Amino acid sequence: MDLIAIANELGAAVGKLGFRPPAAWVYNPLAYAWQPHRMYLERYGQAPKEILLVGMNPGPWGMVQTGVPFGDVVLVRDWLGISAPVGRPEREHPKRPVLGFACRRREVSGMRLWGWAKKTYGSPERFFARFFVLNYCPLAFFTESGENLTPDRLPASDRQPLFAACDAALRQAVEILSPKYVLGVGGFAARRIKVILAGAAIGTGTIPHPSPLNPAANHGWAQALEQVLTQVGIRLP
Repeated sequence: MDLIAIANELGAAVGKLGFRPPAAWVYNPLAYAWQPHRMYLERYGQAPKEILLVGMNPGPWGMVQTGVPFGDVVLVRDWLGISAPVGRPEREHPKRPVLGFACRRREVSGMRLWGWAKKTYGSPERFFARFFVLNYCPLAFFTESGENLTPDRLPASDRQPLFAACDAALRQAVEILSPKYVLGVGGFAARRIKVILAGAAIGTGTIPHPSPLNPAANHGWAQALEQVLTQVGIRLP
């Protein structure tokens, strides 16, 4: 079992699930954007890693477009060096088109996270020698109006099978990567990590989410991130 096999199985498992309102539209980048996602895992997912950062789920202008977690088109293409054909979801909301690497919208969360990695480490190889970045849930959810819907807002009966599949995949990824630290990007991911890794001798914690919807992230996110990393014992760079 490797990260590619885990992602393949996870994409297939969650692709079989059904979701009720308020989730009216569901995108699975592990299906239609599999080529760039696989490139990301092949190029940068070699074990072991010291630090694993875990996001919540794909953003509409990030992984939804590129197949890469926090996948701002410009940084994925120009810094990570990943570009590949991206298909389309089976059902596509007119307000949430998938344009792949032709998308002109920037993913602010990805600009901040990958921008920090670029500024701090210079090359992707230096960053990924220590870090790896995954999303807990590979699916993106939208309401009937096209509003982004996070997994924690799904009905409990829909969350249960989804979280079971995502928990299992993250647990397997941790076994392969053998990180010393697994940190949630935001509170949701951190809570899932605590459940999955309960009793494990692995450092856990929460780094601030770089989304512009997080008011604290709009003023000195990089400094706040570095402060948390230092507090849990991670030296930089």
